[in-house]
Amino acid sequence: MKKNKISKNWVNKQRRDIFVRQSKVDGYRARSAYKLIEINEKFKIFKGGMTVVDIGAAPGSWSQYVSKIVKNGKIISVDLKEMEKIENSFQIKGDFTDPNTQKKIKESLKKDADVIMSDMAVNTTGIKDIDSIQTGELCIEAMNFSKEIISANGFFISKIFMGRSFNEIVAAGKKIFKELKVFKPQSSRKDSKESFIICKKLR
Repeated sequence: MKKNKISKNWVNKQRRDIFVRQSKVDGYRARSAYKLIEINEKFKIFKGGMTVVDIGAAPGSWSQYVSKIVKNGKIISVDLKEMEKIENSFQIKGDFTDPNTQKKIKESLKKDADVIMSDMAVNTTGIKDIDSIQTGELCIEAMNFSKEIISANGFFISKIFMGRSFNEIVAAGKKIFKELKVFKPQSSRKDSKESFIICKKLR
């Protein structure tokens, strides 16, 4: 009974959500596209010809948005799940934390990536501290991997959950990048602990 109530609440929230409705109008696969749109409007990240690696890409709304901008560039979209095709996107199905998947990403790059972005998160447990720590570990792993493939002036963007792991993530980011900002888009739900870390320029 409780599960049904939660499901109904989620459905009702989705129906009322302006970004869910707008995503249907704009043809995006998920409302998360608007988080990246806001990030780009604030930090001026994407432009034509870029090489972008999208980690945790499914269902593909971030890759969809970037595809409109990079045009003759390249997007490498990585996820455990299959995705419908996206223009300019080369898709890799696999677990990002698997060394074989990381090897495939490297082999798919003809040059250093201009942007590495990650919307990865663990399946939430409902225990906020645990969710924050586990998602933080994914962020740090993606950040460490980015050192191997990102250009000197490249951007790293990642979802984080505010919590115990926040200071550790910021400290790790400052060791790798010269510039670091934390940003919560308006399209990120107010009751969510979610924010995004935006890093630039390798040390």
